[in-house]
Amino acid sequence: MPNPIMHWELLVGDLDKAKKFYAGVFDWKVEDAADLAGYPMVDPGDGPRGAMMAKPEGVPGFSLNVYFGVDDVEQTLARAVGAGGTLLVPETAIPGVGSWGMFADPDGIPIGIFHPAR
Repeated sequence: MPNPIMHWELLVGDLDKAKKFYAGVFDWKVEDAADLAGYPMVDPGDGPRGAMMAKPEGVPGFSLNVYFGVDDVEQTLARAVGAGGTLLVPETAIPGVGSWGMFADPDGIPIGIFHPAR
C-alpha cells in the first residue's frame, strides 16, 4: 500500500476563532460533527479532509498533524519504535472508521498513521 495523506488536524487554542479564520482565509467548509464533539471536520474542497481540535493540556505546542495511510497500525508503530522513534499513541480504534496511532520520529516530529475500516 502506498502511504498517502489520509487525514490532517490542526491543534488550536480557540476552536471558534480558528474555524472563522481558516474558513475566511481558504474558503474551507467547517462543520461540527454530531458524533465528534469538539472535533469540527474541515472540507478543503479538494484533497484529504481534515479536522480541528483544541490543543489538549500537556501537549507542548500548537501544530498541524498529518496521518499517513498504512496497512497495519500496530506493525508500523513497532517498526517506527525499532528504527529509533518514540511511541506517542498506541493503536486506537475509531468504531466504523478505522484505527490510528502516532509516533515521534528521532527529531521528535509527531507522525500519525491510519488504517481505514474495511
